[in-house]
Order: sequence, then C-alpha cells, then structure tokens
Amino acid sequence: MIWNIHISDDAEQSLQEIESYIADILLEPTTTEKQVNRILTAIESLDQFPLRYRLYEHEPWRTMGLRILPVDNYIVLYLPNEVKAMITVVHIIYGGRDIPAQLEQ
Repeated sequence: MIWNIHISDDAEQSLQEIESYIADILLEPTTTEKQVNRILTAIESLDQFPLRYRLYEHEPWRTMGLRILPVDNYIVLYLPNEVKAMITVVHIIYGGRDIPAQLEQ
C-alpha cells in the first residue's frame, strides 16, 4: 500500500528555519541544500512502511501514534493514519532540542 504524505504548516516552517540556520548562521549553503534534500527524501520514503519507525515514548503523543524518523541530527515527527493511508508530518526539529517542550507549543 502506498501512503499519502502531508507536510503540516509547522513542519514546513521548521524546514525553512533549518535551511535559514544552516545557510545564514553557519554560512554553509552547500550543506543547506544537501541537508534539506536528505530530510525531504526521508519523508518521501514514508510512503511505504511508515510504521517501521518507533513510537514517541511520552504521553499523550504515544497514544496518538506519533512516530519518530531520525535524519542525521534531525527528527521528523509524524502521525500515520492507517484508515486513510495518510502520513502527516507534524514537526521537524534538531535532535538536541527539548522535544517535549517543542511539542507543547
């Protein structure tokens, strides 16, 4: 089964912030493009077997089915909906950040 993928506005904004940080703060434009492409490629791979990644361990997100896709130093948080065969990418964050605090926002 092929799943549809939806990237939320928050996840889009997160990706833009990652892109800006690497390009403007770290001054690494080549790295920026490669990193963003790796994240997007990983997200696209969720169209098949999206349940292969682990559930997020904290409640209430675990019960909601939130899953974690690691991509280098970043984490893609997504919700699979098996009935609709739909993946919703909720957030993309740097792995060293406080994930629960990010999800509270």
